[in-house]
Amino acid sequence: MNSIERIMRTAPVIPVLVIDDLDHAIPVAEALVAGGLRVLEVTLRTDCALDVIRAMKSVEGAIIGAGTVTNPQQLHDAVEAGSEFIVSPGLTTELGQAAIQSEVPFLPGIANAGDIMRGLDLGLSHFKFFPAETSGGLPALKALAGPFGGVKFCPTGGIKQETAGTWLAFDPVLCVGGSWLVEKGETDQDAISERAKAATSLV
Repeated sequence: MNSIERIMRTAPVIPVLVIDDLDHAIPVAEALVAGGLRVLEVTLRTDCALDVIRAMKSVEGAIIGAGTVTNPQQLHDAVEAGSEFIVSPGLTTELGQAAIQSEVPFLPGIANAGDIMRGLDLGLSHFKFFPAETSGGLPALKALAGPFGGVKFCPTGGIKQETAGTWLAFDPVLCVGGSWLVEKGETDQDAISERAKAATSLV
């Protein structure tokens, strides 16, 4: 099993996190891990994101990756900060080559057949389907997956606790990305853990 697939199979949902206060990093990570979600995607959408990654790395059991990585410099910075995997909203040849060269597990975003073909040309076979709901939802992903046997997906974007199970029932989907696990600025560990437990039970 390749390294990104191993990460994708760790839990049914990967929390997609936007953390704008470094003090929130460890409490949020602890709550999610306690609820059974060990794989955490910290998006590079805030000024403190790299420091959040560094902080979360200290939480026992957590597997921390960087999301919203759009270019090789961001990839380099995220890996230097300790990211164990990289997620991007789209796929360029330059970013794909940089990820492969760095040997970091890489989950690039795709939205159409051309994106998948570009990834396959680079030797990639695991993709984030993004934005999932506004790109046609599950019917669109089923249509896309048809010509590409063996390709695996993590749909992200607009998915909720109530709809995640339907996505996960489609065999090429190994996990989904979820922004519903932690509301912006939230630090209520009990509430976060309860949501994480509910997400873990989706398997």
